Amino acid sequence: MIVVCPTCMTSNRIPDDKSHLQGKCGKCKGSLHTHSPVELTDGNFEKYISQNELPVIVDFWASWCGPCQMMKPIFEKTAAESEMLLFAKVDTESVPNVSGNMHIRSIPTLIMFQHGREIDRVSGALQEPQLKQWILQTLQKA
Repeated sequence: MIVVCPTCMTSNRIPDDKSHLQGKCGKCKGSLHTHSPVELTDGNFEKYISQNELPVIVDFWASWCGPCQMMKPIFEKTAAESEMLLFAKVDTESVPNVSGNMHIRSIPTLIMFQHGREIDRVSGALQEPQLKQWILQTLQKA
């Protein structure tokens, strides 16, 4: 399995008999699974979503957005509990190119990617049960 380091964006190969959860980056020695959303930018977005073999859920948000702020702790809690998904965030104000390329029309918008391909998206703030249900349904589609 290939997992991209959330700190230095180096691709790391995890042997089949090892878990990525305890994996350390070969370059920076940072943890490969952070249990918190990774901040993505114009410079690292494409690599992070396309080279990770685990599904990546990206939250497109903005600091001024009330529903985004309401959903933030729910998204972070779900990320902390997850072992087989990676979570990331894109600040639409700071990273307008990525947001434009992904055709983000409203926030918050969540997109699940696998191998760089969009699997599904949902817009609007979700409560924890709704978020977990969306994740399960989306993984079943993949």
